Amino acid sequence: MSSRRITLIKALLILLTLWDLLLSSVCILFPNTWFNIFHGVDYAGNDLVGLLKRTGAVWAAFTLFQLIAYFKWQKQPYWLPLVAGIRLTEVFSDWTYILVAHPNMTWFGYLGLGISPPSNMLFGWFLIVSYLKMERET
Repeated sequence: MSSRRITLIKALLILLTLWDLLLSSVCILFPNTWFNIFHGVDYAGNDLVGLLKRTGAVWAAFTLFQLIAYFKWQKQPYWLPLVAGIRLTEVFSDWTYILVAHPNMTWFGYLGLGISPPSNMLFGWFLIVSYLKMERET
């Protein structure tokens, strides 16, 4: 595998880990901030069953698995398709969220949630292709 691809994989895993750490932290620790940024309203009374904190816990799991993958993927390449699968689980959720929450979204909410599915598809594809290249080289 080329050193360029190795660098890209490492960078992607770090980026995704940090991104999901940020998302999960905001959802769990600062839910009012999330609701203000994405919906322009306060958290209180708008998430009666705690789905935002549940989502934050899911992203915390993403963070953990991506961090483990960062350290293990070169010796255990199966971590790449595992992380790809994690990313691909989010392909439909954010656009569904936009459809359900519309018109109670801020411009940032539309932007962030709108670009997330294609980004996750691209990241998943890249990780799967990288894994397949590694397998062919061994």
